[in-house]
Amino acid sequence: MAGAKFIIAFALLSLVFLVIFLSPINHIHNYLSISNLTSTSTATSRLLQDESVPKIKNNDITLARIEEQLAKARGEIHKAIVEKSLASRNTNGSYIREGTIYKNPFAFLQSHTQMIKTFKIWTYREGEIPLMHNGPMKFVYSVEGDFIEEMERKGNPMVARDPDEAHAFFIPISITNIVYYLYKPDEAIGFRQRMQTIVEDYIGVIAERYPYWNRSNGADHFFVSCHDWGPSISSGNTKMFKNFIRVLCNANSSEGFIPIRDVSMSEFNAPFNNIPAVSSGQSPYNRSILAFFAGGIHGFVRERLFQYWGNKEDDDIQVYNYVPKGRNYTELLTQSKYCLCPSGYEVATSRLTEAIYMGCIPVIIKDHYVLPYSDVLDWSQFSIQVAVDKIPEIKRILHEIPFSKYLEMQKKLIEVQRHFMVNLPAKHFDVFHMILHSVWLRRLNVQLNSFDSP
Repeated sequence: MAGAKFIIAFALLSLVFLVIFLSPINHIHNYLSISNLTSTSTATSRLLQDESVPKIKNNDITLARIEEQLAKARGEIHKAIVEKSLASRNTNGSYIREGTIYKNPFAFLQSHTQMIKTFKIWTYREGEIPLMHNGPMKFVYSVEGDFIEEMERKGNPMVARDPDEAHAFFIPISITNIVYYLYKPDEAIGFRQRMQTIVEDYIGVIAERYPYWNRSNGADHFFVSCHDWGPSISSGNTKMFKNFIRVLCNANSSEGFIPIRDVSMSEFNAPFNNIPAVSSGQSPYNRSILAFFAGGIHGFVRERLFQYWGNKEDDDIQVYNYVPKGRNYTELLTQSKYCLCPSGYEVATSRLTEAIYMGCIPVIIKDHYVLPYSDVLDWSQFSIQVAVDKIPEIKRILHEIPFSKYLEMQKKLIEVQRHFMVNLPAKHFDVFHMILHSVWLRRLNVQLNSFDSP
């Protein structure tokens, strides 16, 4: 009898130990449970593409290893900051000078080095093209498709071989393609809700099939969207997306963009060959136009800009709805000292990168815009920000900038160009690595689990 009681007691203690051992200790404060994602709807089931998914080793040892790697990276970054070390400055032939365009060059260089060395990302394989695993490769939303292609490129060293070794998880959904293929003007009412449902259903699939979303409540998951409607996917279910990292071109803090969690990325207008040209343009001594803009009059910021400066006989401030006949848009950029970058319907615009590509100092006229990669880049060194209510004073503001300061800013603008360049495949410090570095920083700031060895 005593032997039977001992066996029962031992079995109960073993069960309690297993429950404790296999349950991650979550250290993310105020994270909400998302257990409701585990039910698969009819719409969700259509997203399933391949029943052969990787085997999951669901235990704390794996997560502890991941967190240990991140803790080591944090330590190396902190050490570089304290010691003001640029010892890794020649990594892959890339050079970072002290000061210049960075808020902290020591932190950025070491962080980028640790990212290349450590960061692994798993891209979910569920879903079918064209809504998943595909995106636009030309025009203003092309960064969305380019990024998806880069994350699914064979040979990408940052791609995880197995989800258990991943530090972050990429959801390969293209909002632009959802809009392109499914939006119909006569069904406009309710479309955004439909778009939200598609994304939520996809997350429902991966939450049911893998432990990773529920383990972190989405805090180590991200997606990339350059479409103006990209931010809308989280408005329908704020509980689900509370911790999700949204990488957005339309980074408007007045519309729910949260810089500590979300990532602002640059928008560029890709040509048919998909690689935008980068040039130093005319010498800063030969740029005869003070400030230039050409584009549609949409949104109240541009309306105000045209109210004061549009299509007027002013050699200093040249603002056009259409480029004058016989003149070339790109050449006008290269001939201008400053390029005006006003908001349109939304804060995102390719005008910013166009100016950078042509060596024309951006004049950013946007309210509530979170500038791309501003975790590391000091935009005040190579751009001018003008409040919307100061539009009538643009000419005075620019004239008051000493020419010596302009020359220094233009020199730094050329230096920052490499961080906005498009390379396929990606290269160190280019635009794709800048996007990933922003995600990396947010992942470093989240500790999912602590583990004590048995």
